[in-house]
Amino acid sequence: MRRPAPSRKEYYLAHPRGGHPPKRGGEFRFPKPETWGEPDAAATQVTDRYGTARATAWDRIHPRLTTRSVWIDHTGELSVIEGTLIRLQVDRLPGGGDPLPL
Repeated sequence: MRRPAPSRKEYYLAHPRGGHPPKRGGEFRFPKPETWGEPDAAATQVTDRYGTARATAWDRIHPRLTTRSVWIDHTGELSVIEGTLIRLQVDRLPGGGDPLPL
């Protein structure tokens, strides 16, 4: 997953010597929390069944599409399709299983 590209103004302030602005922003990797950054929204709710439920969301995240698989016949530049990524984590499951984030 990728973050959005910086605006031209942000890019030129960070790189005053110029250069071509990137098409994509930094990487967002699920197993590496250090790549997540601050969420755009966060909520916590205490429930009887699941304990504390935490939801975090990052806006404008998009997959990095490649020319493989379903895009193999696509001509031209691949689209950037942005969306909101939501992560939900609970303390416990009703059946006693190990709660993994989703």
